Amino acid sequence: AEPLLKYFSVFSSVSYNNGSMLLLHKVNYLYDYETRYAFVGDYSGQITLLKLEQNTCSIITTLKGHEGSITSLWWDPVQRLLFSGASDHSIIMWDIGGRKGRTLLLQGHHDKVQAICYIQLTRQLVSCSADGGIAVWNMDISREEAPQWLESDSCQKCEQPFFWNIKQMWDTKTLGLRQHHCRKCGQAVCGKCSTKRSSYPIMGFEFQVRVCDSCFESIKDEDRTSLATFHEGKHNISHMSMDISRGLMVTCGSDRIVKIWDMTPVVGCSLATGFSSR
Repeated sequence: AEPLLKYFSVFSSVSYNNGSMLLLHKVNYLYDYETRYAFVGDYSGQITLLKLEQNTCSIITTLKGHEGSITSLWWDPVQRLLFSGASDHSIIMWDIGGRKGRTLLLQGHHDKVQAICYIQLTRQLVSCSADGGIAVWNMDISREEAPQWLESDSCQKCEQPFFWNIKQMWDTKTLGLRQHHCRKCGQAVCGKCSTKRSSYPIMGFEFQVRVCDSCFESIKDEDRTSLATFHEGKHNISHMSMDISRGLMVTCGSDRIVKIWDMTPVVGCSLATGFSSR
């Protein structure tokens, strides 16, 4: 039987300077036979969604959100969710089926995300990074979208000018400040108005990030409770594959080590029987 999903990771070459040099860019492809969707993630961090029918190919949309090259893709055809991992250490969940453009950002790795696998039965996402980090994300909760960063010529808290705002600097006879952004509200703020750091797992920030002082005060202790578990693979991980029916995971890396993991205690269920302890 033909598999429903196929995943490819290849290198495409681009020549320049009269063919004297080659640029090699890793491109990730994911194809779903049932829906005829093809997902192409490239080195710029962009994902192109294609519809393949007979001998025709049409572009449905282009997804932009990562700041680094796409290193891994996973498609859940049941919920129509696309998960992408990138060299910017982050994961994004794209709600393709909802058609509302909803995206969820997940940040918990400290190196590029090399492999991801979504377990539809338990609503959990397993991800592996190049430094050996293994994360299991709880996706069976109502998460919040990270806000778009707002742009401003002055701090949106104290109204002090940023360093490029020459007119206000001249008028107020003050030096311009460096611009930052609060990860919770998205406002443009100066360093004095964003002296705090906090995790905020409901928005995908599992480690401490910059937030403005007012948002820091609004975050309660229970809001900082982790929504993912993190494990140390203790070897470089470049590829990962899961046998969901038996709860087994295989990882391998450039260190030429292959490890087989029993993931049933971590994902909290017996995938073979469908019984969940949660």
